[in-house]
Amino acid sequence: MNQLPFSPDINNNALASIFNYTSATYKFYWFLAIVEEVESGDKEIQKDRLFARMISNAWYPIKYFRLSFGSQDHISQLINDFFNSTSLRVSDDKAEIRKCLIETKDITILKKLYHLDKNVPHKFLSPWFKGSKKSIYESSQLDFQNSIYHLFKNHITINDNWYDYIRLNAKVIKDFIYWNLALFIQARNPSTPDVINKLIKPAKRNGLTKQRNKFWNIYLEKRPETKCIFTNEPLNPKNYHVDHFVPYSFVSHDLIWNLIPINSNFNTSKSNKLPLVKKYFDGFYKLQNDAIQVFGKSMPKNFKEEYLSVFPNFEHNKQINYSQYKDVISPLITVAHNNGFEYLN
Repeated sequence: MNQLPFSPDINNNALASIFNYTSATYKFYWFLAIVEEVESGDKEIQKDRLFARMISNAWYPIKYFRLSFGSQDHISQLINDFFNSTSLRVSDDKAEIRKCLIETKDITILKKLYHLDKNVPHKFLSPWFKGSKKSIYESSQLDFQNSIYHLFKNHITINDNWYDYIRLNAKVIKDFIYWNLALFIQARNPSTPDVINKLIKPAKRNGLTKQRNKFWNIYLEKRPETKCIFTNEPLNPKNYHVDHFVPYSFVSHDLIWNLIPINSNFNTSKSNKLPLVKKYFDGFYKLQNDAIQVFGKSMPKNFKEEYLSVFPNFEHNKQINYSQYKDVISPLITVAHNNGFEYLN
């Protein structure tokens, strides 16, 4: 999605070019914050509200999915600073994060928020004022180019024509922002899967009930002596967890080839830490391979297709080659570690 609706009431060329020269995520999150404030009915918007929205929208990609925004972007450092100096949690909704930052009286936090004021508000307007000899602050207040907003020290005021345009086209504009943001971040995370679905916290994670009931319960009934690959303790068929070998927060999928039954108590402490390949891959492979053999030709079609998505030569009654499986898992764990995921002790 890279097209915006045309309107004779706005400068369409300026709007279309706002992301042409970007070296950080600031413009994307600034524009997204403006759209969200306009959606809530505001024309005069305090900058600190916009900065708080920028941080809250970038929180989950940074803290949960560990995406890199590039060396010139300081949002990740701001988020880590706020995480360490507030009671905010990784899993908090963006409304809670925004509320905390808006209501804070902590001068240190406020100063850090206003780091975003150094370049973002006026540089965003540069497409509307090319060649102007006046400062962008002055030009936007005179508004001779009909810019998207008037820029002041502590707030912005959305122009009436832009307010109407944004209200009418908010969903399409947000799609435009996220599409361009995904392209920007994917270029800085070339080996990270599914970047576009890591930009927004999902409303609700899918459960693993189907994988438990239709796959691992059946396997454990036939292999009651199965042990957890992490604790080496026997698995209780009535009290175990299905978990991702490579963490969900990196792969962002629930495909069966990355899932295994593990000790329920251990899973609560494992979090999204990475298993060491040298220590745990052999156990993972043996468990997966044995499950394939147990099911044989009776493996449900949807699970067979999930194996086929990674192993094109997979046949449900034969082994997956050890080296081939390792060649899939090892790079994922290496890249995840390079992105900041920690290893299990």
